[in-house]
Amino acid sequence: MAHIPGLRSPYAKVGRLVYFGRMLDKIRLHAAGQLPAYYVANLGVRFDELTTRTLSGGLDDAQLLAWCHERGGPRTDEECYTWNCFLMKRGWRDDAQARLRQRIAESGFESKPILTFFDYIDFDEGRDPVAARAWES
Repeated sequence: MAHIPGLRSPYAKVGRLVYFGRMLDKIRLHAAGQLPAYYVANLGVRFDELTTRTLSGGLDDAQLLAWCHERGGPRTDEECYTWNCFLMKRGWRDDAQARLRQRIAESGFESKPILTFFDYIDFDEGRDPVAARAWES
């Protein structure tokens, strides 16, 4: 995959959560016809209300997250920490490791220091999370 302008790293946080901003980016890029078909299939979950709210404008990412918290209930620091750790380590010594290894091989990334799906996504989109130490942001 090539770098897609406007699609941020999954490591990037909005508030206390990783990946949330990337999900919003996908909604916006898809609506603008700028999200490659490969990503459209991976949206997977219905985001009808969030999509409507995101595309209506007027709210930044932090406000959209606050809106989600209002609708679904606020999350504790511990819940955010657990979510972030789970997603940032997905593919490392878990049931998704075989799929991650398959994607690495399909992409010819065997020489890259990829340990997780987040690492894979960043390398696949032209970013180097290891050099950037993205998980520390």
